[in-house]
Amino acid sequence: MNTPLHRGSIATGLAAMILWALVLGSFVWAVDQDAEDAPIQKIHAHEGWVTSLDFDRDGKRIVTGSDDDTVKVWNTSTGKEMLAVRVGGKGVTSVVFSPDGSLIAAGCWDHSVRLFDADSGKPGDVLRAHKDSITSVAFSPDGKQLASGSGDDSLKLWDVATRKVVMTITLDDDYDVNCLAFSPDGKSIVTGDGDNNVIVWNTRTGQEIITLKGHDAGIACVAWSHDGKRIVSGSWDDTLIIWDAESRKGLYTLRGHKGDVACVAMSPDGTRIISGSEDAQIHIWDARTGKLIKGLRGHVKQVLCAGISPDGKLIATGSHGELRLWSIP
Repeated sequence: MNTPLHRGSIATGLAAMILWALVLGSFVWAVDQDAEDAPIQKIHAHEGWVTSLDFDRDGKRIVTGSDDDTVKVWNTSTGKEMLAVRVGGKGVTSVVFSPDGSLIAAGCWDHSVRLFDADSGKPGDVLRAHKDSITSVAFSPDGKQLASGSGDDSLKLWDVATRKVVMTITLDDDYDVNCLAFSPDGKSIVTGDGDNNVIVWNTRTGQEIITLKGHDAGIACVAWSHDGKRIVSGSWDDTLIIWDAESRKGLYTLRGHKGDVACVAMSPDGTRIISGSEDAQIHIWDARTGKLIKGLRGHVKQVLCAGISPDGKLIATGSHGELRLWSIP
């Protein structure tokens, strides 16, 4: 499907996904409402799109970010709002807990990364170095570094203690860094860009380790398995690819979505992959075989973000205004 998501600027990533959804209004790919799956929790979370979410390390809290310029924290068990913060960044594109659960980092439309106390919501430092909107943020597994990707074609690594940039990696193809994820050992980071590339970088030297090619359109999302052996990427070509991180080969191409793949997550035990799409559906895949296990229906607009709880029992998904929690079958 040819949509504005395939163009080569910051509008190609999350920005265009939101704008395209607004143009579409209430239209979505045909969904059989009679077959809607029942979530554990259905929460009216934001006034705008839920653009990003993350579980904390014990799975008791979920943080969500929205283009309504707020960050909120939710109790996973009750679905109750625990914290709400007006960010001041012209909209939130990406949000993540620090590994110890004490900080929240929010990537914003105004080119900044903003830090908050995860318990009180008190604003911390505002990190500014990018020249375009932030597309993705992630903490390293040890919490010592924070990575930010941007529409300015760069990936930056920040020292969390000093709040200073310690490394900048600039793509040579003049395309946005749409998404990123650290390897479990923190020695590598994988990025997806608008030029269809999945690239693995050395976080100590900034050198490219390998470029993985296989998609026919820009990369919207990436995830790394908890054992570090596999990478999964989702694309605007409506597919996902499972890659062997050691042999650097594509193992399976996952087909089933009827729209751009917007988000992906892998279960802690490495057996499940969760994907969300422009087609308003969540797909659950067997990560070992690439086979589709189940599709979850319920959202009426595209699913922009998804996550799996640390115990592997819950899925969280975000769409326009709502957060849903599901049991993993």
